[in-house]
Amino acid sequence: MSRDAERSGAGPSTWEATADLVVVGSGVAGLTAALAAQRAGLRVVVVTKDAPDEGSTRWAQGGIAVVLGDVTGDSVEAHLADTLAAGGGLVDAGAARAILAAGPAAVAGLRAEGAVFDAVSDGRAARLARTREGGHSALRVVHAGGDATGAEVQRALLGATSRAALTVLAGHAATVVLTGSDGAVRGLEVRDGDGRAGRLAAPAVLLATGGVGGLYETTTNPAVATADGWALALHAGAVLADVEFVQFHPTALYTGAATHGRAPLVTEALRGEGAVLRDTAGASVTAGVHPLGDLAPRDVVAAAITRRIAQLGAEHVWLDATGVPDVVTRFPTVAASCAAIGVDLARDPVPVRPAAHYSCGGVVTDTHGRTGVTGLWAAGEVARTGLHGANRLASNSLLEGLVTGRRAAKDVAAALAGPRALGRLDASAPRPVAVADRAVLQAAMTRGAGIGRDAAGLAAASDAIEAASTLIVPSTRSQAEDAALTLAAHALLAAAGSRTETRGCHVRTDHAVTDDHWQRASSTVVLDGDGRLHVGITDARHGGAA
Repeated sequence: MSRDAERSGAGPSTWEATADLVVVGSGVAGLTAALAAQRAGLRVVVVTKDAPDEGSTRWAQGGIAVVLGDVTGDSVEAHLADTLAAGGGLVDAGAARAILAAGPAAVAGLRAEGAVFDAVSDGRAARLARTREGGHSALRVVHAGGDATGAEVQRALLGATSRAALTVLAGHAATVVLTGSDGAVRGLEVRDGDGRAGRLAAPAVLLATGGVGGLYETTTNPAVATADGWALALHAGAVLADVEFVQFHPTALYTGAATHGRAPLVTEALRGEGAVLRDTAGASVTAGVHPLGDLAPRDVVAAAITRRIAQLGAEHVWLDATGVPDVVTRFPTVAASCAAIGVDLARDPVPVRPAAHYSCGGVVTDTHGRTGVTGLWAAGEVARTGLHGANRLASNSLLEGLVTGRRAAKDVAAALAGPRALGRLDASAPRPVAVADRAVLQAAMTRGAGIGRDAAGLAAASDAIEAASTLIVPSTRSQAEDAALTLAAHALLAAAGSRTETRGCHVRTDHAVTDDHWQRASSTVVLDGDGRLHVGITDARHGGAA
């Protein structure tokens, strides 16, 4: 790594404001938390580095997995069993049960904000329509607009935000969680599009920044998913866990050999309603791989597709949805993406391949969003509650964001109840951090830390990223994002290198079996005062108390 430090961007803030709670991120978890906290009487500011609807929430297609009590034979315990089975032995059962059981109230709250879900009539009364996705033993996934659930969730929450006159500071990137000499949160530093710094003094910050898809060349995530929350949390003193478990969605639309950036998602619900995976020779991709076949958990299907592509020297496999009734009407978002590359969803097989999708690990919290740092909460994909373990069960993510967003708001309000004094913000000069060239980083992570990893590839990725890094004080959104990606990449590579087994999303070709030594063991990552990462091991149930 170059030791040439550049002290740019170390100037004073141009403005300062105060709040009770600063929420970083405007997706499902962030807006749910912000609305609930404001209604609890807190002064809330939502900070988002782009437009409020540019996060991952609006791209979610499949739906929300929730047990509402109107599907015969389904139960929270059955949902929990499916979640445990998908999670590869690392799900915190207590935390998962608490989150899943809170699902009905969270969905009811979302509907009260104006969200409209698809419904069906059984001749007597209308009820919410259901679909099934991989790993689920029942039809329990509610959806909206066919395959536009996330867009409807985002629309409803932004509408509620407007009606509530919630303060939203758009176009401002969060750069530092400010802490005092006691380590407790004192506020947040942000920078606008021109690099001008501002400070929000607050005793509570909630991170709801989403995922880390920007670590890879191709992802289903939007461009804003650059691991910002991981970096903010690490620098504030929080702990990350299970960050080696990055879920690759099995079926992203393959649009060409030069595809980089966001690849359109082809929802798993298509397979839930009868679509089948075939390789370029016409054979089933998952036959004999798993009892659930094409509806096996995502890690299984993504790995099977990756192996078949490698065996055949192909660029993709096919998803055949031509037998799904009214497929274009039921899945309009997918149909439109396919049409854009000349594929008719109703008549043609769809070219698909895995793409980086969802981070199962993240900032360690309990199910109320609390981290180990006083005044710092996290919710949604950025957090590691223990719900997902080594592999996320399909459509548990929107549910987690709704539940933990509401719970975190309640917890913040309780923590801030009564008299309190806000200490002075730390005025120390910012320290330079490593910032790698993004293209080099993404290429290295794609080669070395995708589906199928080994010690040599992980080490080579780390070396390539370090060689492409310089030390600077980030002063723009782009630099802040690149700094976050650099730190996150090293955290992921270190954790992946330490887990010498294959489990869930973490596939080690040099350690191809699951090792009981790692059963219930979560890797943790912390940052010391000198900026060095340290990897440890803890019980997977730690930090996931209900």
